[in-house]
Amino acid sequence: MGFLDALLQGFAVALTPTNLMLALFGCFAGTIIGALPGLGPVNGVAILIPLAFSLGLEPTSALIMLSCIYYGCMYGGRISSIMLNIPGDEPAIMTTLDGYPMAQAGKASEALGISAVASFVGATFATLGLTLFAPLLAKAAIHFGPADYFALYVLAFATIGGITSVNPFKTLLAAFLGLMVASVGLDPATGTPRYTFGSYHLYDGFDPIVAIVGLFAISEVLVYLERLNFSEARMVPLGRALPRIKDLLSGGWANLRGSVIGFVCGILPGAGASLGAFMSYIFEQRWSARDGNFGKGDPRGIAAPEAGNNAASGGALIPMLTLGVPGSGTTAVMLALLISLNIQPGPLLFDRQPDLVWGLIAALYIANIVLLVMNIPMIGLFTRMLAMPQWILMPFVVMVSFLGVYSISHSTFDLFVMVAFGVIGYILRLIGISLVPIILGLLLGADMENNLRRALSISNGDFTFLFQSPIALGLYAVTGTMLTIALVLSLRRDKDVQAQG
Repeated sequence: MGFLDALLQGFAVALTPTNLMLALFGCFAGTIIGALPGLGPVNGVAILIPLAFSLGLEPTSALIMLSCIYYGCMYGGRISSIMLNIPGDEPAIMTTLDGYPMAQAGKASEALGISAVASFVGATFATLGLTLFAPLLAKAAIHFGPADYFALYVLAFATIGGITSVNPFKTLLAAFLGLMVASVGLDPATGTPRYTFGSYHLYDGFDPIVAIVGLFAISEVLVYLERLNFSEARMVPLGRALPRIKDLLSGGWANLRGSVIGFVCGILPGAGASLGAFMSYIFEQRWSARDGNFGKGDPRGIAAPEAGNNAASGGALIPMLTLGVPGSGTTAVMLALLISLNIQPGPLLFDRQPDLVWGLIAALYIANIVLLVMNIPMIGLFTRMLAMPQWILMPFVVMVSFLGVYSISHSTFDLFVMVAFGVIGYILRLIGISLVPIILGLLLGADMENNLRRALSISNGDFTFLFQSPIALGLYAVTGTMLTIALVLSLRRDKDVQAQG
């Protein structure tokens, strides 16, 4: 079956009434969550994962809903960047540089329209890339051996914080914490309990969903209780109700250039949308900076990062589906959902679960169109959502978290574990340690250990076997390059901070 036949079959799955309604809900809810400063796609998807279990959704339906929330969050992140000068999530930081000045100049509606079109172009480009390249990568990944997978996991752990992260050392520390948490439970080879402290509840280790809900949803509530409100920033007036057609197209070729750069960044395991937005803006600034309008409300300065971060979001799904390695923090959370539903992403997923994969891809095409329609004529509604106090949202987060976690195993022990992870997540956020590498360690720690064991078993304990495969050597080279770039950027930032006093 060719990919066109498979895609048509995917549309048949995505257009069932249940999946279509879930996609619409995901787009709407995701846009609202993305627009609220501070929540972002990782928290948004983590908060609503329990809803999938509470509703008893099939794996395909659950994945479609969460993917549409993911895309919706990426669209919504630009709204607060432009209207409040506060990014809805980290990738939207670059949008503030030209989006807010344009809004201050009385062109908020035009800025929101340009960013909506750029988001549509970037996300559609990424979905096309997902359609064409994911099956090819899945076929190539069949040739990966245990040593290659171990090298791939090393790459993911080394780069999951993104090379634009503020402190790479804290990111690596968080990855080690995740690996330590993943080692709790029975040893897969000997059956010996590890760090269970005699509790049979821990023999199977920690459920990733329980840990994710605690780390992201519960810690978010605790952070809210500490801050009580997110901002006293003033929102600029929206201006025109609807932007003109010529304004929507003023991003020009920056849309396409940003899409290409963002998509490539998204495919790299761990790089994520932040890198896509950052690289797209920097490239466009150097490409188009002859007139010196960047930073003053240039439409290209809005289009490039928005296209970049949305393209990276779609690209991040490729390593998750084909290799079982998430391309971003949000796809790490989605990977946890698949594992909890006994679905193992990887090279064989396209053959074993074609309805799930192609149904998801078809749903992303539908979501893109829905989001474009929502984010131009309905932009007035979403901007009004910025005025919604978070105390309305927090009780819903707590309710869904407790109900969803309890519906997974009907275990009160898991509820205590969730709260404990919430407190740990709150403390880690206070000291500036990213939570995403911890989730990655929890998700991939067992597979990383198993592949290391297999490689050493094949080589009779010879560690040099890990460095003999050309694929593994290539992956280690990429890892070293990205770590070096991350360290250089970190040192440069420190130097800039010291220079500014």
